[in-house]
Amino acid sequence: MTTLPVDDVTEWLEADGLGGFASGTTSGIRTRRYHALLLAAARPPGDRRVLVPGFVAHISTPGGSAEFWPQVYAGGWVTGRDVTSVAFSREPFPTWRFTTTLGPVVVLELFVPHEHPGIVLSVRLESPVAGAKLVLRPLLSGRDFHATHHENGAFRWDAQPVDRALRFQPYPDVPGVFSLANAEYRHAPDWFRRFYYAEEAARGLDAVEDLASPGVLTFDLEREPAVWILAADLEDAPFPSEESALSLFTQLRDVELNRRNAFANALERDASAFTVRRGNGSTLIAGYPWFGDWGRDTFIALRGLCLATGDLDTAAAIITEWAGEVSQGMLPNRFPDDAGAEPEYNSVDASLWYVLAADELLEHAASRRVLSASKRALVETAIARIVTGYAAGTRFGIGVEGDGLVKAGEGGVQLTWMDAKVGDWVVTPRIGKPIEIQALWVHALIAAAKRDSRHLATADAARIAIRHRFWNPDREILYDVIDEGHVHDRVDASFRPNQIFAAGGLPITLLAPDQARKVVDAVERELWTPLGLRSLARSDPAYRGHYEGGVHDRDGAYHQGTVWPWLLGPFVEAWVKCRNGTADAKREAERRFVAPLREHLERAGLGHVSEIADAEPPYRPRGCPFQAWSIAELIRLERSVLR
Repeated sequence: MTTLPVDDVTEWLEADGLGGFASGTTSGIRTRRYHALLLAAARPPGDRRVLVPGFVAHISTPGGSAEFWPQVYAGGWVTGRDVTSVAFSREPFPTWRFTTTLGPVVVLELFVPHEHPGIVLSVRLESPVAGAKLVLRPLLSGRDFHATHHENGAFRWDAQPVDRALRFQPYPDVPGVFSLANAEYRHAPDWFRRFYYAEEAARGLDAVEDLASPGVLTFDLEREPAVWILAADLEDAPFPSEESALSLFTQLRDVELNRRNAFANALERDASAFTVRRGNGSTLIAGYPWFGDWGRDTFIALRGLCLATGDLDTAAAIITEWAGEVSQGMLPNRFPDDAGAEPEYNSVDASLWYVLAADELLEHAASRRVLSASKRALVETAIARIVTGYAAGTRFGIGVEGDGLVKAGEGGVQLTWMDAKVGDWVVTPRIGKPIEIQALWVHALIAAAKRDSRHLATADAARIAIRHRFWNPDREILYDVIDEGHVHDRVDASFRPNQIFAAGGLPITLLAPDQARKVVDAVERELWTPLGLRSLARSDPAYRGHYEGGVHDRDGAYHQGTVWPWLLGPFVEAWVKCRNGTADAKREAERRFVAPLREHLERAGLGHVSEIADAEPPYRPRGCPFQAWSIAELIRLERSVLR
């Protein structure tokens, strides 16, 4: 077993490809409300429910018993201390090795079968022990994954036999839970109260939860390994409860091993966690454990997760699925989890990132026959509708002015990727003409011009305006926003990383070579850290070096200095271009910028890149430990930019 860090900060993730997942810490302690064994999407990929947060378990032998799986309760009460050492490995699946105070060594392995809303656990002893048993209490809830669960009189304790399995239905409007095990079940309802989640407390959120345990499972470890299979009772995911636990375990494990071994490397295998089903197509989850499939994140991440890896089928499934969502030139930035709720069209850049990704797909697909003629027409129509919709003017003051640039924004609305908002406070409103929006707009115009050359004139005007109107001659960098607040020639001179997209961070460099080099050098000098780019220079009075505290404090720092790893992709792309794309430049970029990010794969979310990090040393990872566009840009650098 190759051991990895065992603590309450390092986390593992197993995703099901439907929006659900299992996750936790390498220590086994649940520190988040999102840590769970069975967390399923009732309407993939939305309406996610925590069905089985965890379990309480001990090994029983003639010499005594040892509780090996840890629990933390409010007030500092910690159980699971009957162990002398713990080792953890991710390969081939998350696996723990507990050396107990009794002597027996317990090995616990778990995995989530792809496109099954469930989880498979096995527990065995490293060496046989006469009379050894595993005694396990399932812990159930049924809550929304953003909430916490508390003792109540409505919880249903019944265990209904279904062939060889048991079915629990905690609440009538929540998916039931199938439990299949090679164990004896004894019904013994009880509440386990006041579990404590340290990460939620640190974020200023509800951190205490009560969970219900309907009964006890007892496994005979002397005879065979313990197998426990859990699954959500979803309409389109039938559970094969007529099979024995051991038989089903062997089948599911073999299939999942074969699927994982088919990936080119571990990085791309782990990144596949973000691809999920939506309707008859596919989409990408922005980040685990709490984000959904967001427009902006989807099309930024798609370029690395799908296009750079050559997975054009998945890229085509995602892009065609989203093509039908264009409304007034805009794509949704978010689909709410609530059934029947309308998509939220509150992004100026999601549509433009879509055009960039869609155009790249069309170029790649030309020789691969990935898209049928009808689907190609669907994508081309979506591109045209977005560009013409922006040109004609659409929601939130989005429209094109005489200089060819896109204006956007109105009071109380956050439209760019710097979208933190607390109550009525929009932290970085960026109303006017933000620089990265203009860079994306030019790319969208050029993509549309491949089918309608009339867009070229606007693209040329916008390119000229970017070079001249955004250039800050005093600092020799770009303004972040011009015509701020829709006031002509008023500028926001904040030193932010968004300018990198005009300086070579997208396929077309929109600045003169000397301008681009000055911007890239300044960004490296002022904004670069080993985990990505700061969102604001240290010299700015609004700079915040640490992302911590309650919601107001954290969102106030989100784009005011906090480091974003995904920005390393466009930065390194621009850095290499400014050095003529030579082999030496690529090797140097790999050593200086990419190697530190790869080291991060063994911290925070194992195998993944975090959403954000503190802007000051030691650059502590923050936010989502598993972020799609962060790992996607690392893959894009390795697969495309630095090749």
